Parts: sequence; structure tokens; C-alpha cells
Amino acid sequence: MPSFLASKVAPCCDRLAKCVNASLIGFLLFATALFTTALSTPAASAQADDWPGFHGLGIAGVLPDARLPEGWEKQAYRWTFDLKTRDVGSMAIQNGRVYLLSMSPAKPSIRLISINLGSGKVNWTREFPHAKNHLHSRNTLASSTPATDGQHVYVAHSDRQHTWLRCLDHQGNEIWQRDFGMAQSQHGFGVSPTVHGETVVLNFSQQADRVENGQPGTSRMIAVHRSTGETIWQTPVTSTRVCYGTPAIRDGKVICANTGDGIYALSLETGKMLWRLPVFKMRCVSSPVVAGDLAIGSSGSGGGGNHLVAVRMPASETDTPQEVYRIEKAAPYVPTSVVHDGMLFTIDDKGIASCYDVATGNLRWTSRIGGTYSASPIVLGDKVLVINLDGEATVLRAAGKFEKLSEINLGGPVGATPAYANGRLLLRVGTELRCL
Repeated sequence: MPSFLASKVAPCCDRLAKCVNASLIGFLLFATALFTTALSTPAASAQADDWPGFHGLGIAGVLPDARLPEGWEKQAYRWTFDLKTRDVGSMAIQNGRVYLLSMSPAKPSIRLISINLGSGKVNWTREFPHAKNHLHSRNTLASSTPATDGQHVYVAHSDRQHTWLRCLDHQGNEIWQRDFGMAQSQHGFGVSPTVHGETVVLNFSQQADRVENGQPGTSRMIAVHRSTGETIWQTPVTSTRVCYGTPAIRDGKVICANTGDGIYALSLETGKMLWRLPVFKMRCVSSPVVAGDLAIGSSGSGGGGNHLVAVRMPASETDTPQEVYRIEKAAPYVPTSVVHDGMLFTIDDKGIASCYDVATGNLRWTSRIGGTYSASPIVLGDKVLVINLDGEATVLRAAGKFEKLSEINLGGPVGATPAYANGRLLLRVGTELRCL
């Protein structure tokens, strides 16, 4: 470019660049303000991450992108809500709404409560009549966790003579209910429904051994249509001791665990028993965990003898399931384990935390944390959160080398597994529901 022309053009370019930069900065500030405003609107909250039942997405208990502080004080809670009663059922979160079951403090009924995740204010409450039931000392009448999807919330509860599965919409209107009759149990009810596509699945396990009152129960897995409640299939499973695990659903298969059948799989479409491998000696309370082609479950008793077993699931109808490894030292009974980044993290009922290579079962580390545990661990980001019955929370590094990051005294008993969605952690402490 000739020098005289450059001397004319350059100042113009400078002025144009300043205008463009100013306009761009203004546009970015406007867009940021608009985006920030959008996040606080109901439309944006409808896009929030969900925790749609026990142990979250896929019964996995893991959110790799979540953030958990290493510690917190009581004043850090965004809100607390007094439920008036202490129960051990966990929470489901869908589209910015929290759902949980709680006993009524004034009359023999069970409550389904919907709470706004952002504010802690009650959206609505529905109550259902509920008679007393024989319970284990750690169990409560509201010990089941709701399941949710974009249209409905599903809850199960039982008073021994009646076992209900109910469906409500997100405004609290009951869509349908089913009564599956008597539930024979030593320790009370505690199974949670799960929903996948158009199907709601309930592990209706019952006691057949050591029955003190009445007739032995008959166990079955039940699948109903989520919109109508109509039975799709019912499959009998082996009845021994009542088992409480929530099935995991993968690749069209319902994967579950019980004492009589061990780890087994049913067809989600037809309910047909696809395979089973009896690997347990005692009651199954935890839910099965799926890691690649492995299904991992545990069983045990209050007196010990716990064992965790990994089974390789058959790749085709001609294959058979195979036990890959068995862990009998510091194996969990009640808490459900978690798998993250090729590692299996466990907390046993007596407070020993361990990390294993999930593919081989080889131990990476183990450490006594202390306390007695019923709540299951969850993995948030690079941290594992475990909470004992006394409400003492421990944050561990989710890594192959042991690292305890912090201990937090929550100031009340905890029997329910935490839930997490949209950047908020929900804890059921004593009679309170707390949001961090």
C-alpha cells in the first residue's frame, strides 16, 4: 500500500477497531446479563441436572462434574426444612423439585412431600393412610426413595397387609395406584421403585425363611406401565430372606441381587429370566452396581460374614455368567458401593473404607474411618462422601491413594443416602432436610 494511502487508512482502521471492540464488549455484557437472568427463571431450572431416585442416575451414585467442598459450617446451608419426623428414605430430584417420603407427625399416614430445590419451600404434600408395621431398629416406615421422570413421581410403601405403588404427576395429582397385597418381612419394607422409559420396576421381595407370623411370602419382580400402572409382566424369583436392592437397568436388562438367585438378569421387555448365578449366603440390602460387563453386589448380616461379589455378565444367550472375584474382608452389607474411574469405593457397616481395582478386585487402599454406616457413599467430582449413623461426614479423595480431606459433624443422625443436583447437596439429618 502506498505510504500516503496508509497514512489516511490507518487512523480510520483504529477508530473502526475501537468501535467494534466497544460494541463487542457491550454485546458480551448484555449476553452475560441475559444468561444470568435466564438461570434464575423457571424455564432454566427445568434444565437442571436430576437425581431421579435412589443413588441417582443409573443407581450409580456418581456425578463426575459435580463440586463438593472439603468442609462446611452449619451457616453454609442454603436452607433447612423441618420434616417433624425422622425417616431413612432418600431423596429424588427432578426439574428443580425434591421428592421424599416422611411419616406424618400427627396421624398414621405417610407423606409424599415436594419441595422447591432453590428455596426450600413446599410445593405440595400428599398423605396416604398407613398402619404400623414391624421394623428393624434402623428402619422406619418411610424408608423407600421415590423415583421420577419428566412426567411423574413414583412411590412405594407397605404396612405388611398392603403394598402400594403409586404414580403422581409433578403437581401432586394421583394418576394411578396399585396394591400388590401382603409383604412378609422380618425388618419391614424398604425397596424403592425405578423407572426406565415406559416401565416402572419394583423388586417385591418377601421373607420365606424364619417367618415368625403368618405364611411365607412369595417374591417377584414386577414391571408396570408408567402412565397407566397396568402390569407388563411379573416374574417369580427365589424367596428366602427379604432383600432390598433397587435394580439397575442396562441394555434392556433388569439386573438385581437376592439371596436365592444371587446376581441375575431379567429381560426388561418380557421379564424372562436371562441368567442367574447364586453367589450369596445372606441377605442382600445394597443395590447392584454395573461396571462395564461386571455386575457387583453384596450380602451379609448384622452379625458379620459380609461378602461382595463381582460377576461377569454373559455377552450372549449361549454364554454363562462367571464369578470374577469375591471380597470378604471389610465388605459392605447395607451401603451400596460406587464405581468411578476404574475404581470401586466401598464403606462397610463398621466404618472401614476401601478402594479396589474394579476390573480385578485388587486392593488399592483401606482405612478405618469409624462409626456405623447405613447410608451409601456417593462420588461428587474427585471426592467421595460417606456419612455414618451419628451424622459424622467424611470427605475422601476419589483416587487410588488414600487421602482424607475433612470430617464434618452434621449434628444429628443420618440414615438416608445424600442426593445431589444442580450444584446442591441434600442431606437428611435427624428430622431436617438440609440443602448445601
